Formats: sequence, C-alpha cells, structure tokens
Amino acid sequence: MTGRPDAPGEAMTDEAWNEYALVGRVARAHGNRGQVIVNPETDFVEERFRVGAELLARRDGRVEPVRVTAMRVHLGRPVIALDTVRTMNDAEAMAGVELRVPVTDLEELPEGMYYRHDLVGCRVETTAGLAVGEVTKVEGELGASRLVVQAGSGEALIPLARAICVVIDTAARRIVIDPPEGLLDLNRRP
Repeated sequence: MTGRPDAPGEAMTDEAWNEYALVGRVARAHGNRGQVIVNPETDFVEERFRVGAELLARRDGRVEPVRVTAMRVHLGRPVIALDTVRTMNDAEAMAGVELRVPVTDLEELPEGMYYRHDLVGCRVETTAGLAVGEVTKVEGELGASRLVVQAGSGEALIPLARAICVVIDTAARRIVIDPPEGLLDLNRRP
C-alpha cells in the first residue's frame, strides 16, 4: 500500500503499516489540554511535527489521519496537539501509538545518509563474509547512531560509522562491517 489510507479508520495489516515511515511514538499525555509528548524517530523534528503536518496513527489495527494543530519542542522532544485529540483522556489513550507518514513524503537525503527504516531489516555481515545478523532498529541521534543487530546469541550494537560500516547497500538490504577487534563481543546485549 502506498499513499494514504482510503478512508479514516481503515483496517490495515502489519505488512501494509510497515510500508509507512515511522516518525515518532507518543510517549504520554502532557498537561490537561489534550497535548502529547512524542519520542521522535526522525532527525527533522521541527519539519515533521510542524503545525499543519499530516501524520497517520494506528490504533487497534485501524489507521486514522491526524493533523498537528500546535507544536513546541521541550527537552528535545516535540509536544504536540492533534486535531483528533481534544481532552486529557484522549491524549492518555494515545500513549504508545506510532506516528507514520508515507515514504513518498520524506525528503531525499544527501549521499551517505539513510533513513532508519532503510536500515532496519538489512542483513549484516563482516568483510570476511561472516553473517552477524539483521538490523532490528537504529538508536541514537544524527552523528552518534548505532545499529541494533539481532545476532545469534542476542543483540549486538554496531556504531553507524563509515570506518566500521564500509558498505551500506539499502537496495540489496545488506551492510558490510569491518569491526575493530572485540567490538561484536563488547557491545553484545543478551
């Protein structure tokens, strides 16, 4: 599925929902006017959550379009008001809800930069051809990001640095790493 849902409240499979780019998750309600705090999953917070921005929210398998009606940034996180969230109870019900946009709404990035959703799902291998695992998420901020890779015995954290991630081929869903000695063992999470 591409574009926007055909109708508000449209049921959507996980597979179809995953075709949209995750831009944030509602952390919790804020204040008593129906605002929410968002944990951003974008490096473009001011643009993505600007007043008038259209987002998609999925609750109970149903997708609804929402529009940002107010926004400010507090401690690096956007505090937003949405047109469909009017009360504190409505805002509390939004906790944990993912906010997404169609991939076609994303800006083209400069060479060597990647959206998180482009990296999640890539298989990771070493320059020697040894399989490490699959990227399950990307943590951290721009310039200090790390790949979380599901490896055979747990998670491995791999800095997203050119000296380590020597080949990133999102079309082939493949990342080749040249890890310093001990990196894969040092950063492993059980």
